[in-house]
Amino acid sequence: MFNKTTLENGLRIVTSPMKSTRTVTVLVMVGTGSKYETRKINGISHFLEHMFFKGTKKRPTALDIAEAIDQVGGEYNAFTSKESTGYYAKVASKHRRLVMDVISDILLESRFASEEIEREKGVIIEEINMYLDTPIAYVSDLFETLLYGNQPAGWLVIGSKENIKAMNRDKLLDYFKQQYVASDTVILVAGDIDETKVIKEVEGYFKIRKGKYINKSSVKEKQSEPAGLVHYKKTDQTHFCLGVRSYDYSSKDYFVLQILSSILGGGMSSRLFTEVREKRGLAYHISCSSENYTDTGYLVVQAGVGNDKVTESIKVILDEFNKIKDKKVPGKELTKVKEYIKGKLLLSLESSSSLAFWLGHQEILKKKMLTVDEVFEKIDAVIPEDIQRVAGDISQNNKLNLAVIGPFKDKDKFDRILKI
Repeated sequence: MFNKTTLENGLRIVTSPMKSTRTVTVLVMVGTGSKYETRKINGISHFLEHMFFKGTKKRPTALDIAEAIDQVGGEYNAFTSKESTGYYAKVASKHRRLVMDVISDILLESRFASEEIEREKGVIIEEINMYLDTPIAYVSDLFETLLYGNQPAGWLVIGSKENIKAMNRDKLLDYFKQQYVASDTVILVAGDIDETKVIKEVEGYFKIRKGKYINKSSVKEKQSEPAGLVHYKKTDQTHFCLGVRSYDYSSKDYFVLQILSSILGGGMSSRLFTEVREKRGLAYHISCSSENYTDTGYLVVQAGVGNDKVTESIKVILDEFNKIKDKKVPGKELTKVKEYIKGKLLLSLESSSSLAFWLGHQEILKKKMLTVDEVFEKIDAVIPEDIQRVAGDISQNNKLNLAVIGPFKDKDKFDRILKI
């Protein structure tokens, strides 16, 4: 399904040929993000991502870069998270070398022109405004702020307006030279490819410098009782995240957590969807997910409910937390959820871009990639006792957290019901 080649400078190349497509995706992932920042430069990883698309020596303007991909009907984008940053393009396979040329050009030859930096400040500040005005997105970051507080894990990836306004070329270049090195970079090429040719092409295009990047500081976690955070906003609907601390990406119970979260809120036949939406009509949107980082993790339920239905909704969710730790999951339900997860994974990997992202996140965060069959083996190995054991371990009051966005100024009403 894939092969990994490591060059002398530490650059990793992952190739994954696919017979069922005529497209190619080239994805470059770097193991850096907002967790690698200090308070004064929080937001720089995301700002730098923007600047890579603003002009190079070969393609002086943002329009030149955009047209290079648009002219062959391709798609391209980038992302910044707390522990990784990525740049990708997907095109018809005959345009593979064009994509390599464009992505290597922006990563290695970007101009970082001062006038472009000043202009982009306005763009990012408006992005912040848009984000803060979108409760369904902002509440998940408030949840992490509640969990981790004033340390990189608790800061917004996008940064603060004050930091964005203070950004300059020297700061961006210093961070770029410090973090964008071969040993912390993975280049993934998936789709209709000849692996031997692709490896040689990557070596030719991506002359990434050697160096040692500065690692992130360890996350500090401390909690002795349920915790809540209420963000007042005049809204017609209350959005909240209710969850518990769990395990990091490398935990032996990683797949148990995936199954546990799917039992609770993965799909339209899940327990929470049935109890909260179908039986009581409390929410349109409700989901449960297991979020994992290299050093921390949590299981969280997110929902949007009527302002007068928040208390009832939270109580129903807490009741489901109690049920899953107090009683074993029936074999039939466990089998259904396992097949749900496996089916979703297979459907998601039908495109070259999805496959590249799936492999990339494994390699950059775990330094190890599993095949689909290996993942299925781990999923199939989970038994009801595993679910109950993990649910009992994480569903505890001293790990319980609630973040709310809505027209509320009194946090006490929420604190009184936070009990598993």
